[in-house]
Amino acid sequence: MPRRKTSLKKNRADRKKHLRNLKIKQQLKKTIKKFLSLVSAKNAAEAKAMLAKVFSQLDKAAKKNIIHPATANRRKSRLMKRLSKAA
Repeated sequence: MPRRKTSLKKNRADRKKHLRNLKIKQQLKKTIKKFLSLVSAKNAAEAKAMLAKVFSQLDKAAKKNIIHPATANRRKSRLMKRLSKAA
């Protein structure tokens, strides 16, 4: 356990940041699962609308350094491929 005030404050800030990042990652995973279920159900129109939402969330997470920008781009590419195969 840290003794200095600055270390204690840093721990509190890190915990808050971790929880915020975790929430964003979980929301992203839920949205991707919804998109994949729409693709597997061959519901192309709704899947396209959901894809825009997924792209937005991936870009925001990359912008906030929650995920790496290359990871976001790779996921967007793979999801787009899935949609084009299903359509």
